[in-house]
Amino acid sequence: MLLALARAATRRPLTVMLLWGLFLLLGFGLGTGVFARLSDNVAEIPGTESQSAAEYLDRADPVGDSITGVVAGTPVRDPALRAEVEQAVTDLRRIAGVAAVPDPYTTRGLTAEDGRALLVSVTLAGGLDDAAEERTLHAAADRIKEIDAPQVRVSGGPLLGEQLGERAQEDVRNAELISLPVVLALLLVVFGGLRSALLPLLVAVSGIAGAFLALFAFSEVTDISVYAIQVTTMLGLGLAVDYALLMLVRFREERRTTEDVAEAVHRTVAAAGRTVLFSGLTVAVSLTGLLVFPSVFLRSMGLAVAAVVVVDMLAALTLLPALLARFGGRIAPAKARPKGTEGRLFGRIAAFAARRRIAVLAVVVPALLVLALPVTGMRIGVGDARQLPANTEARQLYDTVGDHFPPGTGVSPVSVVVEPGTDAATAERIRALSPTAVTRELPGGARVIEMRPSGEADGAAATDLVKRVREVRGDAPVDVTGTAARLVDFRAMLADRAPWAVVTVLGGILLLLFAFTGSVLLPLRTIATTLLSLAAALGVVVWVFQDGHLAGLLGAEGLGALSLTAPPLIVAIAFGLAMDYELFILARMREARQETGDEREAVVTGLRRSGRVVTCAALLLAVVFGAFMTGGFSPILQIGLGLTLAVLIDATVVRMLLVPASMALLGRRAWWAPAPLRRAHARFGLREEGHTAGAPVPEKV
Repeated sequence: MLLALARAATRRPLTVMLLWGLFLLLGFGLGTGVFARLSDNVAEIPGTESQSAAEYLDRADPVGDSITGVVAGTPVRDPALRAEVEQAVTDLRRIAGVAAVPDPYTTRGLTAEDGRALLVSVTLAGGLDDAAEERTLHAAADRIKEIDAPQVRVSGGPLLGEQLGERAQEDVRNAELISLPVVLALLLVVFGGLRSALLPLLVAVSGIAGAFLALFAFSEVTDISVYAIQVTTMLGLGLAVDYALLMLVRFREERRTTEDVAEAVHRTVAAAGRTVLFSGLTVAVSLTGLLVFPSVFLRSMGLAVAAVVVVDMLAALTLLPALLARFGGRIAPAKARPKGTEGRLFGRIAAFAARRRIAVLAVVVPALLVLALPVTGMRIGVGDARQLPANTEARQLYDTVGDHFPPGTGVSPVSVVVEPGTDAATAERIRALSPTAVTRELPGGARVIEMRPSGEADGAAATDLVKRVREVRGDAPVDVTGTAARLVDFRAMLADRAPWAVVTVLGGILLLLFAFTGSVLLPLRTIATTLLSLAAALGVVVWVFQDGHLAGLLGAEGLGALSLTAPPLIVAIAFGLAMDYELFILARMREARQETGDEREAVVTGLRRSGRVVTCAALLLAVVFGAFMTGGFSPILQIGLGLTLAVLIDATVVRMLLVPASMALLGRRAWWAPAPLRRAHARFGLREEGHTAGAPVPEKV
C-alpha cells in the first residue's frame, strides 16, 4: 500500500501537487468560515438533567439572549450623563427585536453603591432568526457604546462568542506569524539548506488547511468551541512538521546510497512512511477516547483533531513524496560520517542508562511521580471571564463590574424547575436552602425557583447547592439547571465514562503497538512510561494554573480550578504525541535488532539513530505550542503548557533515560510474545522490514 502511494506520487508528482493545491484553496477559502461560527459554551451534555431542564425552560418561557453594558469611570448620577443614559435606554427599547431594557437608575442592583458605575442590560425577544438577532445585537451594542463616558464595555450572549471568534482568528494569525519563521530557522539549522527546510512548511500549511476544513465541516452539525480552533491548528502545524522532518531525514540518508531520486523516495516511504502511518493511526486512536464521552464538545474535538492528524499523515505520505520526486534531486544527501559517530551523544546517554538501569529507574520514576502529585488535588470548573486575555472586552467588562459591584453580581443562578403536581412541602424545603430564592410562575402551571449562590457560578457554594437541591427533592418531578448544575453533570459524566475511554484507548494502542513490534511486553512498557510523563506534565499544569504558582510568568493567574476542557484534551492529545516519538525510536531499535540480533546494542543504536530527529521534532512542537500560548486564553495556555511539557519530558527524560533503562532491564524478554501471537504477527502484522539505507526495498507493505 505505502509503496503504491510512493510510486503514484513519483510517477505523477504534478498531479498530486495540483490536488493538494486545490485542497489548500478549499481549506483557506471555505474552511476559514468557521471563525464566524465559534461558541463559548462547551459544558452542554445532551440528555443530562441540566440540559433537559434548560430545554424545558426555553420551551415553557422562551426568552431571547441578553447582552450587558457597563458604564464607568465617572460619577454616573451626573445630570448630563444620566440624561444621556436615559436617552440610550429609550432608544434601545425602540430597536426591533429588543424585549426589555430596565432603567439602571430605578432598578435595584444596576447602579454601583460607589456611584461610579452602572449596568445596562438588554434582553432580546425570543424566536428571532439568526439574521434578525445579529442585527439587533449590533444595533444595541453600538447604541450603548455611543454613551460618552471614560469606560463603556459591552459583551455577553452571542456577542461574546463573536468577540471571542474574532480574537481567536487574530491569535491564530499571530501564532502562525511567530511560529513559522522560527520553525523555518530551526529547520535550516537541522538540514543546512533552504530547500529541505521549506518542504516541511509546505506540508505544515496543508495541516493548517485541514484543521480549518475539519472544524468547518463539524460546525455544520454541532457547536465548535472558540478554543478548538487554536488546538486543532497548532496540532495540524506541529504534527505536519514532525512527520515531514522524519521523512526528510530518512530521504537524505537514502540519497547517500543512490543517485535515483525516485528510488530514494520509495525507500523513504517504505521505511519512514510506515512509521508515519503507525504514528498517525496511534494518535488518532488516542483521540477516540474522547468519543466515549457524550459531551458534544469533546466528541467534536476528538473527531476534528483526528481528522487533522489523518490529513497530516496523508500529506506526509503523498504530498511530500511528490515534492521530493520533483525537487529532491536538488537536496543534498546527509553527510557521510564514520561508523559509530552519528548521534554519538545520544548513544552515550542510552549506553549509560542501559548500564545503570536500576539507578536511572530509581531516580527518574520518583522524580516524575513528585511532579505528578498535584494531580491528586485537581479540580475542574466552567470558569469565568478571568480565563480571557486582559485586553478582551468581555474581560474588561468583568473586571469593571468586579471593581464597583458586590461579589456575585451577574452570577448565573441555580434554576430549579418545579413541574406541576410537585408537593408544596418539597418546594418549600428547596426554597429554604437559599435566602436569595425567588419563585416565578411558568405557563402550564410549572414554577422556577432561582437561587443566587455566593461566590462564582461554578464555585463550591454553587455546586454544593445543586447537590443539596437534588437530595431534598427525592423522587419529585424537580430538575436543576444553570452553570453550576452543568458543571456537576459534566464532572459526573467524566467520572462515569473515563474508565471506558481508558479501556478504549489502551486497547487500541496495545493492538497497534503489537502490530508494529510483534511484542507483548513492549506495548505495556510503552504505556507505563508514557503515563508517567503525562502525569508529570498534568501535575505541573495543576500547580501553575489551579494553584497559581508562576502563572504570572505566562500572563495568567491561579483560578482555583482548571478549565473543564483542558484535562481530557491534554491527556488524549499528549498520549498520542508520546506514542508518536515512541514509534520513531522503536522503528530504529527494531531495525538495529534485525541487523545485529543483539538486544542491548539495538537499544543503543536505535537511540543513536533516532535521538537527533526526536529531539528536533520535540523542539519544533514546543515552538509551535509556545507560539499559540501568546494569545492569552487560559484554556489554551493550560493545554499548550501541558502538551509542551508532555512532549519535552517524553522526548528527553523518558525516551533518552527511561526507555533504554527499562529495555535493558527486560533484555531479550522485551520482544517476547506467546507462540500463537508470534505466528499471528508473522502472518498479519505490519512489520518494519529491517530495511536500512541502501538495502533493497521490500516489494510489499
